Amino acid sequence: MAPLNTKKTKREPGTTNASSIKIPLTRPYMNEAIKKKVCEVLESGYLTEGPVTKAFENALRDFVGCAHAIAVTSCTVGLELALRALNVGPGDEVIVPDYTYPATADAVAIVGATVVLVDVSRDSMLIDYDSLEQAITERTRAVIPVSLFGNPLDYDRLNEMKKKHGVYIIEDAACSIGASYKGVKVGNLADISVFSLHPRKFITTGEGGIITTNNPEWAEWMLSYKHFGLRAENTSRLGSSFQMVGTNYKLSDVLAAIGLVQMEVIDELLGRRREIAQKYISLLADIKAISLPKITNGGTHSYQSFCIFVEERDEIMHKMRASGIEVQIGTYSLHREPAFASGRGCEMSGSLSGSGFAYSHCLALPFYHQLGPKDLEKVVEQLKRALR
Repeated sequence: MAPLNTKKTKREPGTTNASSIKIPLTRPYMNEAIKKKVCEVLESGYLTEGPVTKAFENALRDFVGCAHAIAVTSCTVGLELALRALNVGPGDEVIVPDYTYPATADAVAIVGATVVLVDVSRDSMLIDYDSLEQAITERTRAVIPVSLFGNPLDYDRLNEMKKKHGVYIIEDAACSIGASYKGVKVGNLADISVFSLHPRKFITTGEGGIITTNNPEWAEWMLSYKHFGLRAENTSRLGSSFQMVGTNYKLSDVLAAIGLVQMEVIDELLGRRREIAQKYISLLADIKAISLPKITNGGTHSYQSFCIFVEERDEIMHKMRASGIEVQIGTYSLHREPAFASGRGCEMSGSLSGSGFAYSHCLALPFYHQLGPKDLEKVVEQLKRALR
């Protein structure tokens, strides 16, 4: 694998001062080949979406094994595009797990549909399938389950519900490039899947997202919409025309260059992440005060993040940050946030107790390719001290 960069990413709000951080939460994979590729794009003078973005889309498509991959400016707008392609809007309901980053529900609200929040499993933090099925109504058009932190979903169960109730499955696969279920990669299992390319993701373009699907009509519509509604045709006007009102969600060649070079070593990067995860699991095995989230049966985790469950999570988090170890909450319990209060285009189904547990107990440990054995031992040692 090429040499790794040691630059730190922008940290999440509420973390300790940068000068006190000895082991950060994450670092992106950067090397000289990436810098060279970006410089090639800059020197070419072609900075908008072009051949490099297309090459990046093709690399991700081939890796996943799907028919279509479409790069966009973020995972959030990717989810929005997916909903619009399926004609989801006002009067429709879309079911979303309560324990997720707000972007999952934001996309639903942006297209004017009603967000229906359901609980997650206390063991895995993935959507609770019984709660999901109970929340389906005649107004339900789609479900957006989240393959959280790189843990794949039970797609067999989801497909059963899809056939039974006639709903679409749009997967928020923000964290799950490289994860798989029964040998099939995430991105090739739902109607539409959307990955994030944010700096906390190990394949990153700084900001960006990528949509995958096997449906050519949806792919064509999304590709057109993100290009202002432009569609290639045999017309007298240079072979193209604007068939509908669209917008600009194009990902530039400058950003795509970063992801394209990372895709060249994606198997090595995944292998390294799983190696670090197994080392963590070994080091944590004798600590009774912590537990690990359950991995989906038949699933292969991509370990975008490495999370544990602990009591007194916030106290432990503050102690570890004070010792120079940057840790973070897992993600958010949406029903606690003012933006998703009931009656504001959002409904809640069930007790959401599993989501509440995850929000209060999930702790994300430092996790990136450059973590060495001594770093891991230091993280676990500080965790043990914080637990005392």
